[in-house]
Amino acid sequence: MNTTNPDPQLAALIDLALTEDLGSGDLTTNALFTARANGAAGLIARESLVVSGLDVGAAVFTRLDQACSFKILTQDGSRAKQGTVLARVHGPVRALLTGERLALNFIRHLSGIASLTREYVKALKGTGCTLLDTRKTTPGLRRLEKAAVRAGGGSNHRLGLFDGAMIKDNHISAAGSIRAAVNTVRKSIPPTLKIEVECSNLKQVRDSLAAGADIIMLDNMPPEKMAKAVTIVNGQAATEASGNITLNNIRAVAKSGVDFISVGAITHGARSVDISMELE
Repeated sequence: MNTTNPDPQLAALIDLALTEDLGSGDLTTNALFTARANGAAGLIARESLVVSGLDVGAAVFTRLDQACSFKILTQDGSRAKQGTVLARVHGPVRALLTGERLALNFIRHLSGIASLTREYVKALKGTGCTLLDTRKTTPGLRRLEKAAVRAGGGSNHRLGLFDGAMIKDNHISAAGSIRAAVNTVRKSIPPTLKIEVECSNLKQVRDSLAAGADIIMLDNMPPEKMAKAVTIVNGQAATEASGNITLNNIRAVAKSGVDFISVGAITHGARSVDISMELE
């Protein structure tokens, strides 16, 4: 990422966050430091974590002042031990202290997602099943949160409503049947896109398979029922488990034979990890 000239979407996000936090100015920092005062600070992991979002933090500082320079010492996806210096930032002290909280908010949140994702990926080791995220993301932060999932070793489901067709219960109800919904959607989307159908019972699995669905989502089924569904599908479509997946049950779900497991909690349920910034 070009931190001095970030992409327009990230720049707009940072500007919005800075406006919210900065308002008419940083009263404390501006009173204590002159515009000419320069300094350096280190970003330090206060617990073991998986790193993500340092480039976003860098963009915060350079957005405040182009004179800031940010050196990333630990790459996205790396495991950092407690006490590790993740990055160093140099520049006007006013920019460093004004941007501190916002930069840390981004980095702590995104590293939290990466760290939790890594735990889910570890729980799936050896099963051959792939962990996916969902659209259950913080509004405005989806691209960043999905990048954090990748840093943690997970994979991305569709980015939004525009890059994949998923037929859910309300769509089926409106169309009248799974077959009608699949046929109508198939005629309306590019042939390169896949159609996924959300199923809550085995009849819907059979109906989705007969309708030619590319991916069959097994929604809130117990593992033993998922195993039956996988047998029914028999490789004719990809299978995805979803709904109430936790670290405690994800391995049992994977052993049902599904190809993918989607977990909303890796984005909406991840806690921010502990990272601090210390002036040097």
